[in-house]
Amino acid sequence: MGVISLTEALRLARESDLDLIQVTEKTDPPVCKITDHGKYLYQQKKKEKSAKTSAGELKGIRLTFKISEHDLRTRAKQAEKFLQKGNKVRIEMKLRGRERALQDFAKEKIMKFIEILKESTPIKTEREIEKKPRGLTTIISK
Repeated sequence: MGVISLTEALRLARESDLDLIQVTEKTDPPVCKITDHGKYLYQQKKKEKSAKTSAGELKGIRLTFKISEHDLRTRAKQAEKFLQKGNKVRIEMKLRGRERALQDFAKEKIMKFIEILKESTPIKTEREIEKKPRGLTTIISK
């Protein structure tokens, strides 16, 4: 509609049975829109909710007991991409059969993975390495 006076904007809002809502006051003149106030609040809550869920997802990286050095580095690059986007990363190692008896070796592999990651990105561990029924897990973030 362009730049109009406050009284004119209020008159247009009343005629339409809608509300005059100030979107931002940082500009001169302030930006306003004529809309239903309940609908506007609903849209604002929806925007806030989508912003919260998009930043901070939990991504997973699965390591195996017999993973090689090169594969560890490849998975570290992928984890680094997740961390750059602001996501948390769950590192999990499934242990099967006799591998369960060698949990210390599995923990060393996970620690080596974390050290490789620390070379390129500063990270912090949200949760220490935990024993789960089917293996070991930990969560890291930036």
